Amino acid sequence: QVQLAESGGGSVQAGGSLRLSCSASGHTYTPNYVAWFRQAGKEREGVAVIYISNGKTIYANSVKGRFTISQDDAKNTVYLQMNTLKPEDSGMYYCAAAILHFDGAWSSERAYNAWGQGTQVTVSL
Repeated sequence: QVQLAESGGGSVQAGGSLRLSCSASGHTYTPNYVAWFRQAGKEREGVAVIYISNGKTIYANSVKGRFTISQDDAKNTVYLQMNTLKPEDSGMYYCAAAILHFDGAWSSERAYNAWGQGTQVTVSL
């Protein structure tokens, strides 16, 4: 079973940067893809995803050009570099791993079989 642990959240002023890390352990199977989600209210929004086999990335329109998702296979870690942060980027950020095949959008929570506990990001004016 995959265990995920996020780190790197914190408080920053608008325009600043943060780098989130998602470390995986205890896994027998390599995930198909790993994504970052954020939650500020009731719903969880898919922010970015990286496909482990080929490094393909997809971003939500709200973060394109500002966020970068990447992977370090040697460290079993996926990162989310967040630049030019805005107050609306605030929320709890979760990483999630899709291990089983799923016929649907990467941004659907149902695609994911393992979730981390989350790390809080707060962006102030």
